[in-house]
Amino acid sequence: MSEILHEPAIGGVSRAFGLLRLLGDSGPGGTRLTEIASRAGLPRPSVHRMLRALAAEGAVAFDARSKRYTLGLGLFLLAARAGDTLGLRELARPTLLRLTASLGETLFLLVHNGYDAVCIERSAGPLPIRSFTGDIGGRVPLGVGQGSVAILAFLPPGERDEVIRHNLPHMRQIGGPDEASLRAELAQVRRDGFCGGAAGLIPGMAGLGAPILDQDGRAVAAISIGTTTDRLTPERRAVMAEMLKREAAAIGRGINPFDPSLRRAGAAMEVG
Repeated sequence: MSEILHEPAIGGVSRAFGLLRLLGDSGPGGTRLTEIASRAGLPRPSVHRMLRALAAEGAVAFDARSKRYTLGLGLFLLAARAGDTLGLRELARPTLLRLTASLGETLFLLVHNGYDAVCIERSAGPLPIRSFTGDIGGRVPLGVGQGSVAILAFLPPGERDEVIRHNLPHMRQIGGPDEASLRAELAQVRRDGFCGGAAGLIPGMAGLGAPILDQDGRAVAAISIGTTTDRLTPERRAVMAEMLKREAAAIGRGINPFDPSLRRAGAAMEVG
């Protein structure tokens, strides 16, 4: 950063973007003008003029009480439209349809929402499949079903512990694992990069799930396969697991971080 800002021939646009990056690295509390100028290696009056110009365009916000600058809402609105990035559902739907066609199985797209996973897309295979999420809009506690387990396994440790504490009593009521077994399963999922193979809580049903990770390696969603126990042979399990992991990774690389379906996934936990 400092090398870019000190480049002799640098233009005003480069300086402005340098200031925006500094503000982006400063955290939610914002930064005072003197500190910004010092970190940028630029004269205070010049930085002040640039910040005022950026604030006039909505790219920077100024709190008169704290005398601190932060990134402005206008910048986030522009970022949300950057490259016309697809939402998660539109991004993942071709993958779900392709996997259903090639495997003859039902595919689900689940998104993390507080203590739960919510199904936002489904591609039905030829066989009748029962699942906890059911159709689009169905909700399941994190830790129930392969897709939601895949999400839970790749949450930050503190958030994962809070979800387990909150969801475990309900999971036990429906015949789920105890805490030790659940944590052992989550550790295995983190090692393998997917959840699956074992029969689920619905008789005759089984499946696999792979997490969709954001740029920080945190699970924001998952794709999962719902099938029957007799169809999930060891050979098919290995093939499907690799397919799911590969496709989930590809979806993760295309995620729009400003997608409303992913924003504030943990909001329910913050008020719980």
